[in-house]
Amino acid sequence: VQLQASGGGLVQAGGSLRLSCAASRSIFTIPIMGWYRQAPGKQREFVALTATGDSTTYADSVKGRFTISRDGATNTIILQMNNLNPEDTAVYYCKGMRGSFEYWGQGTQVTVSS
Repeated sequence: VQLQASGGGLVQAGGSLRLSCAASRSIFTIPIMGWYRQAPGKQREFVALTATGDSTTYADSVKGRFTISRDGATNTIILQMNNLNPEDTAVYYCKGMRGSFEYWGQGTQVTVSS
């Protein structure tokens, strides 16, 4: 499975960005898909995930601001990010989990200026 992340960029605090992660196969065959991020000098951290049945889980730091969703027609997962703040600056990675297998996308940079 190949994952291609896109949609990052530079935005001012309070702004929004929409990240996409396109999968090379049907996302319905990948039970769990999610987003992680890694800021400079920090460890990669969990952001959000969506599981089979459309259940979602979010890190406390993004609850109420970020929304993860699946688009089966395009085999894409979306991360809608609103009310961004400088602490959200990081490289964002999408991840797919299928049984014991994990798949990572290449990352997309999100920079939020104050």
